[in-house]
Parts: sequence; C-alpha cells; structure tokens
Amino acid sequence: MTHNDNRAPADVPSEVTEMVPTWDDEYIDRVSDRLMHNFDLERDYVVSGESFQLYGELRMVARKRFFHPALNYGDHERRGYVFTRRCEDPTVESIEALVDLGHTLANEWIEADEEHYETSFTFVLVVDAIPDDVRSFVDGFRDRTLLKYGYFGHYEIIPLVVAPRRKVIVAGEAAELADAFALWRDLENGSRSLWSAIADRLLPG
Repeated sequence: MTHNDNRAPADVPSEVTEMVPTWDDEYIDRVSDRLMHNFDLERDYVVSGESFQLYGELRMVARKRFFHPALNYGDHERRGYVFTRRCEDPTVESIEALVDLGHTLANEWIEADEEHYETSFTFVLVVDAIPDDVRSFVDGFRDRTLLKYGYFGHYEIIPLVVAPRRKVIVAGEAAELADAFALWRDLENGSRSLWSAIADRLLPG
C-alpha cells in the first residue's frame, strides 16, 4: 500500500512518499505526512505483544572531522522510535505499562558503546479525552537513564497523549514530536522546523 495523500508537501520526492504506508485512520495518516521527512514509518507494528497503528524509526549520526573529511573522530549516534495507537480509556496504569515496555526495548535494542549518544522511545496515545490524572502524570514526565554513568550515552522514555478533536495534547518534558501530533498547530514554530527541534538534541552546544 502506498501513500497517495495530496496533503504531502510538494518538495517531498516521490520515491519517499511511495515508501510511506497509508492509514485508514485519517488523523494518523495526516500525522504520517509530518513524520515521513525524518522517520521510516510502518503500520500495524507489533512488539512484545503490544500493537501500534504507526511505528517510526529515526537514525542520525553526527561526525566530528579533523581538517579532512577522511579523519573522523567522536562519532555520535542518536536513534528515535515512535509508537502510536488509539486508546479508548487512557489510564495512568496503561501509560506506566508503556514506560515499562520502553525500558524493555532499551535493554534489547540499544548497543551501548562509545558511539551511542541518545535513544528516545516516544509512546503516543490518541484519545477522545484526557483524564485529569493522566494529564498530571504525563505533563512534564521525565524518564532518562544514563548508560555506564553516561559514558555510553543515555536513553529517554517519553509519553504523549493527544485528543485531536478537542485540540489538546500533553507530553513528557523531552517530547520534540508533540508538534507533529498537534495538527491544529503550524508545524513551523518561527524559523524552527520539526527537523531542527530533533537535530538540536543530537549533540550539546
């Protein structure tokens, strides 16, 4: 199945859009239009017995060079994963279960070494309404784990809950992807794009 939504920006190469699935869910399909610039996307993804309508993976490598491009040092890798599904009855317990899943995936997926800088696991629940206790739990949530005291980088688990019809979104502290899911907002925030927000966290400074 190929992506044929005419909402996709005109500057996106056709070979990219042809590799992006389409979703029967209009909201998630429109979100994919925003994510496809930076993420490899899949639909109906299952991991550890959990199903997600949309899954995305991002890999970035920053290389420092010494005078000549052939002389690289200090390579740093960042990976980002996003898991999205609809949820009829969001609870704090259901979000805690996703946080636990994030820790499980971190143990299984991360190759902790000197080149690893950061991995993020963003879990998105698309809901009709956000209960107060869920809002309180997710708002400003931070779960950051250092690997070998930070020598092998770190990973973050980021919950995000969005009620598109109500135009409400609540996210963990490090959720750069919130704008991609807030379709009622302009993706551009001043001169900063979604890509800029992600790239800024690849390396400090």
